[in-house]
Amino acid sequence: MDVRGERECKACGTRWSYFETGSVECPECGSVRSVGRGERAKQTDGREELDLSAARNAAVDDLRGALEPAVEACREYVRSRGFVAGGELLDLDDTYLAAQELRRAAATFGNAMRVGEEETRYLLALLNGADRGERPDPADVPASMQWVRGLAYAAAVSAYRADVRAYFDDEVPEPERRLLERLRDHVKRVKALDGDVDPEDSERLVLAARAIGDSVRGDDGGVERARTYLDRLG
Repeated sequence: MDVRGERECKACGTRWSYFETGSVECPECGSVRSVGRGERAKQTDGREELDLSAARNAAVDDLRGALEPAVEACREYVRSRGFVAGGELLDLDDTYLAAQELRRAAATFGNAMRVGEEETRYLLALLNGADRGERPDPADVPASMQWVRGLAYAAAVSAYRADVRAYFDDEVPEPERRLLERLRDHVKRVKALDGDVDPEDSERLVLAARAIGDSVRGDDGGVERARTYLDRLG
């Protein structure tokens, strides 16, 4: 949506940047009665932060006790996030990727009768690192969980692709338009396979999306990098 970047509180007169907070609530008095000032710009990002402290506290006594709060925290975070802020296209960041993965991994663990040591280490790595933008390397994803990463990254790339289109008001120029079409086709393939693809391919999908974003922001090498990653996906 297009919003005015500056808000002014009707109650106390405080002014703040909506692009920085993503909120119409006054940071001084808490009033939600405010008016927009300044020029309009596109904004899809709610500027929320991922908070996994409650989940980690619950995990001290029992890892399974952390699963539900982890899923809920990640769900709320992903729902609030976007990739356009103040009219500028953001990157597909690691925190968003890890949150998409953790919400699926935690839900899967919650339904499992038994969880192996390798899978437990993987879940703990996500739980301890997601809100710091840390995620397991492709080689550290257990074979039994690669479908989780596949579906998580496909969802993340799909959301990013949608916001790139929104950034251009659905009038994406070439060569980015064709690259986004190829990206869409690969996302569809991953979903058709229920995410069961090599984690290295999931990583290439993310890198291709990031390279497209780089190109949109003026990186002359972004197009070629995106093509290279997409070509390696077949």
